[in-house]
Amino acid sequence: MATAVVTGASRGIGEAISQRLLELGYNVIGISRTINESPIHHPNFKALTCDLSDEKMTASILTLLSTDPSITILCNVAGFGVFEPHEEISPNTLSKMVTLNLTTPMILSNGLLRALKFNEGIIFNITSIEALRHSKFSAIYTATKAGLRAFSLSLFEEVRKSGVNVVSINPDMTATSFFDELRFGTSEEFDKRLEAEDIADAVQNILQMRNGVAITDITIRPQKFGLEKKK
Repeated sequence: MATAVVTGASRGIGEAISQRLLELGYNVIGISRTINESPIHHPNFKALTCDLSDEKMTASILTLLSTDPSITILCNVAGFGVFEPHEEISPNTLSKMVTLNLTTPMILSNGLLRALKFNEGIIFNITSIEALRHSKFSAIYTATKAGLRAFSLSLFEEVRKSGVNVVSINPDMTATSFFDELRFGTSEEFDKRLEAEDIADAVQNILQMRNGVAITDITIRPQKFGLEKKK
């Protein structure tokens, strides 16, 4: 049975993708710092606890993953954002954001690429609408997501002959716990926000396309714009 690795699998988009892949018949290895809080209880789901903003911990988990020849899908979902004036963000937070949002997906792709090539697999990198635009108070977050999108598109050109696809999915504001600690959140109106399942739908649709067709970059947006500032 083919295996998928999903980071950030304990909640939000990562959880939704994990659930969908299990429904599609994959073994799923879910990785998260808070994976013990995951609501997923499935015989084909394996939970691994790891703080992926720590490069040493990531290297350790990668050593374990690299022994699994059945890995066919890598979903890099884990990430976080801080949206404040640049001078107000601590160097430690900056470093963790760059590591988790950009460096870790590169490291995991590097370590698992041989298995993905052997299985003609696919890498999904979940970026953000911010990868395509420039918003104030988002310099570091935007840089990490734009960098991840650029990495995805360039890596596809490198590995396409081997049968591997690399997909950058750029979601707009999605109703998840991502916004719990932020000063703003998604709209309550259904057509002004995305749901995590919308991103899982995109993953499923791409997986079910015929062999020989590659979607490399997809942006998902609600029909209308919606943002709510918190009191």
